[in-house]
Amino acid sequence: MSIRHDQGIVLRGYPFGEADRVLVIISPNHGQVRAVAKGVRRTRSRFGGRLEPLTHVDLVLYQGRNLATVTQVAVIEAFPRLRQDLDAVMVAGTMAEAVGKVVVEEEPSHRTFLLLLRGLRALEEGAGGMDLLASFLLKLSQAIGQAPALEHCAACGARNRLGRFSMAGGGLICERCDAGGTFRLREGLTEHLARLAAADLSGFTTPDSDLAPDAVGLVRRFVEYHIESGLGGLAFSVGRGPR
Repeated sequence: MSIRHDQGIVLRGYPFGEADRVLVIISPNHGQVRAVAKGVRRTRSRFGGRLEPLTHVDLVLYQGRNLATVTQVAVIEAFPRLRQDLDAVMVAGTMAEAVGKVVVEEEPSHRTFLLLLRGLRALEEGAGGMDLLASFLLKLSQAIGQAPALEHCAACGARNRLGRFSMAGGGLICERCDAGGTFRLREGLTEHLARLAAADLSGFTTPDSDLAPDAVGLVRRFVEYHIESGLGGLAFSVGRGPR
């Protein structure tokens, strides 16, 4: 048992006992952390609203045998503008959900933590939601070693006749390597996805393009396939992608 100082982003929480809440936090140093916030569900909780989901916090934790306990907390970034926009909240929630499904406990996650932080900051600055989410998920797939091939055939490396996309095959497939189970993308979508994969989230302030629903739907399906888990975020209600 020990006391440690840490920072993180609150992904979600759930009730624990009569007045407590278990928080699921992504920490750059310790991956996914579960910590109890004592009395946080009481009206006069000393933590107030400092442990709400999607809040970047500085923490002091007491590590028990099973769960850590929050003993001190200070807000680093609360993202107030984001919280006033329902679409932005849905996109942010989907980002947090996706991160929660790929980050494990006690495994340093600096890259994923910074990716989520940049995504939340971009939403706070008013970035377009669907294209930003597609870009975020493409970068998340890269962070876990599952990025789709968007500029060459995933099977043979060819850079021409790239007419099909395969979830199982890992991205674009040329006509010669197409063995079925692929589908053709809408015109311009391949180039759009490549731009989103290379985009800097820190400067992502452009509005959504007309390809945004197709982009986020495709990337969602790709990520779900490779993490073997569905993403239920409401942000996907307008972006189902090809079927």
